[in-house]
Amino acid sequence: MSAKTIMVQGCTSDAGKSTLVAAICRWLVRRGMRVAPFKPQNMALNSAVTADGGEIGRAQAAQAMACRIAPTTDMNPVLLKPNSDVGAQVIIQGHAIGNMDALDYHAYKATAQAAVLDSFARLCAQYEAVIVEGAGSPAEINLRANDIANMGFAEAVDCPVIIVADIDRGGVFAHLVGTLDLLSETEQARVKGFVINRFRGDIALLQNGLDWLEKRTGKPVLGVLPYLHGLQLEAEDGISRDLAPSPQPLSPEGRGAQNPSPLGGEGGAQRRERALLRVITPVTPRISNHTDFDALRLHPQIDFRFIGPDETIPAADLIVLPGSKAVRADLAFLRQQGWDTAIAKHLRYGGKLIGICGGFQMLGAEIADPDGLEGAPGVALGLGYLAMRTTLASAKQLRNEQGWLCLSDKPSPPTPLPQGARGASSTAAAAATKIPVQGYEIHAGVTSGPALERPAVQLSGGPDGAISDDNQILGTYLHGLFDSPAACDALLAWAGLTEAKSPDIAALRDASIERLADTIEEFMDTEKLMAILEGRA
Repeated sequence: MSAKTIMVQGCTSDAGKSTLVAAICRWLVRRGMRVAPFKPQNMALNSAVTADGGEIGRAQAAQAMACRIAPTTDMNPVLLKPNSDVGAQVIIQGHAIGNMDALDYHAYKATAQAAVLDSFARLCAQYEAVIVEGAGSPAEINLRANDIANMGFAEAVDCPVIIVADIDRGGVFAHLVGTLDLLSETEQARVKGFVINRFRGDIALLQNGLDWLEKRTGKPVLGVLPYLHGLQLEAEDGISRDLAPSPQPLSPEGRGAQNPSPLGGEGGAQRRERALLRVITPVTPRISNHTDFDALRLHPQIDFRFIGPDETIPAADLIVLPGSKAVRADLAFLRQQGWDTAIAKHLRYGGKLIGICGGFQMLGAEIADPDGLEGAPGVALGLGYLAMRTTLASAKQLRNEQGWLCLSDKPSPPTPLPQGARGASSTAAAAATKIPVQGYEIHAGVTSGPALERPAVQLSGGPDGAISDDNQILGTYLHGLFDSPAACDALLAWAGLTEAKSPDIAALRDASIERLADTIEEFMDTEKLMAILEGRA
């Protein structure tokens, strides 16, 4: 192991591991070091396309941003994307190898570990420091055998560990002491310190507890990090612990912030009072890449709401159907909730509808899964709004894309063009105003049909998506559709917001990373942290 390495593990999921890794990465970059993030095994439905054409967890892509480098598949060599309560698609070094249930994957871990160590070695050869993120908790007894995500990895590469706990959950001392006690003696010796995350209040009231913790464990508390309101980092996976129909932005670990505002600015309640456009996204059980909606959640002119189970879709100007890891199952859930009826009513009253990736597939006549890639083989009827059908295929499309939107401000009949799997030649569509757009595609479906003759976007790889003849419905495979301010402005204008002023989501995320690095400087013992990283602790 040539690169300096430290591993951040957590007492629980959502303790702050992803955020702390991003913070340490940017702090080291500020000190002039070449740094890379690494997560041996990730389970998440938020993913990103890498520079080398693979797929990794979205949190590692955000951490690469903190390092000011392009993400690669080596940064997250094992990605598990759940497609049922007991199974997941297994992605090794960026590419799917198939679906496994929990027992099958447990048996596969020895093979997966070879890929983990291979990717880690390559990063160590390229960078001065590698900051590693664990998964879940190292004290999950049932997962200790053949572990590659936490202490099993740390032991294999002989790296030091710091453990982070979320004080906002309560019971922070029990979390830290209990986690340490459940580790083996060699693993306990590997732990070099603790970090307490999301503290609010007077630190003097916590000091006697910190003193007790250090005396009880013999481990230093490296820092007590404050609850940073308004951080805008991409969440690793879940939308929220307790999904609510609130337009509040989420904290970087997926929790609703008390001051739901971009970088400490105007709060969510204030934005709702003067919102000019109402936007709804129904949340299905296997929703993927919900980071597509960050730019809408943070938009000062939008009342954005996630609608969860057993909630009614309210009156809105725009409904956006999200991506899905199990499209037919999520479509069945949508119907069980009565949301299909609400969408039909929404369209009758002149509302606009957008489908992204899996949501786009739902807009067609049917979705066929002959090989059972996302469940039992079969065919499901779509919502029937676009004249197209989708067949799921094992070969996944993974690419970063750029191009322009093909929007129109009025209905028009489709121009007869040659039909293709991704859409036809875009000569007619190109006549529309060229609003630049960029994003990425991650999907296993091949969509065909007359609806594609009027594409929604023209990309470097060809035309994509569809716009309905009445100009009310738009669908595309492109994730990140709203991230570019110009594209977001144009799409919101299409939906009825004529003077949109969309936020620069990339700039907000980078500013949040800078705040995290500032927090490391102010609230952590950076001398001890550097000593741990350099093996001097």
